[in-house]
Amino acid sequence: MKTAISLPDSIFEEAEALALQLGLSRSELYAKALQAYLKKHNRDQILHQLNQVYATESSELDPVMARIQFMSLPHEDW
Repeated sequence: MKTAISLPDSIFEEAEALALQLGLSRSELYAKALQAYLKKHNRDQILHQLNQVYATESSELDPVMARIQFMSLPHEDW
């Protein structure tokens, strides 16, 4: 898909230099940059949602469950 965007000259020049350095076309560089941005944004959104869930849930281990887990470990003499 073709699209037109406006960029500050300084960003355009840096992008041109990076594309040349990486051996990419301008379109390839912009597509990769946008893909990385979208991936990061998605991770941030997932992290935010997880933080909301865990903000309302206790992270303490149930004492009964802790005792059961402890008792299931084999006894070792030191």
